[in-house]
This record gives sequence, structure tokens and C-alpha cells, in this order.
Amino acid sequence: MKKKSVEKNRNRRGRVEADPLSRRERQIMDVIVRFGEASAKSVWEEIPDAPTYSTVRKLLSVLEEKGHVRHREDGKAYIYSAALSHAKMATTALRRLRDTFFGGSTEQVVTGLLNLSDTQLESQELSRIAKMIEEARNQEDQNATS
Repeated sequence: MKKKSVEKNRNRRGRVEADPLSRRERQIMDVIVRFGEASAKSVWEEIPDAPTYSTVRKLLSVLEEKGHVRHREDGKAYIYSAALSHAKMATTALRRLRDTFFGGSTEQVVTGLLNLSDTQLESQELSRIAKMIEEARNQEDQNATS
């Protein structure tokens, strides 16, 4: 099977993104991200209503071909880890969430987060958020005058 290059996956803005994930692939990635690294057996044991062990191994191979995971050998076992940094994966996930569910509106994402019934912000968090907003305003002003 020919490996696909992640470089070929560009969104509308020209940003390179990894292939979209199926539900099962997302479940596997969730386990790997949560633990940092995991064997196929560990992944299989953690997935709710898991498919067969051989299916999990196949999906890990597919995820590796897509560029989402990499592996190292530990005896006879392969230990899988995310190919991208946690920060890069979080940015990609947030961008996809914003574009898919909020029509590309950052304001609607923030509003949605603040309206969650379990969102409780402390004073320090509110101050940091206010500072980020102020910095974004200053950057916008600088860009407008350039």
C-alpha cells in the first residue's frame, strides 16, 4: 500500500493538516494522547466497545500511514505515540471544531465555552483571557496601520 503524504492534505487556507479521523481512529488517538504512548493491547483494552484486537492493530497501522502516530519497538511489541506535538494536535482540533460547528467564528467558540454549565473561571483566568484579548486588539491595530 502506498503511503499518503501529510503534505498533500491542505485545507482551504493552505494549511497542512493530517487526514480526518474515523470514529475508531479518534478513539485510538484519544487513548494514545491520554497515556502519551501505548501498545496495541493497551489501546484495545481502553477503547469502549472495542473492535477485535487485530482491527485495533490494523487501525494503528492506518494511523501511522496517515502520519498521526509513530512507533518504536519494545521487545516484540510496538509502542505507539502521537506523531505531532500535543499543542499542534490541540490547535488542529480547535480549528476543525471552530470551522465545523461554529462556522469559522472564534467568537461563537468562546461564547459556547463560556455558556457551558460546568464552566467556572477564576479571577486569574479571567485576567489572563482579558490580557490575551487586549494583545489581539493591539496586534490588529498594528496590522491595520502597517
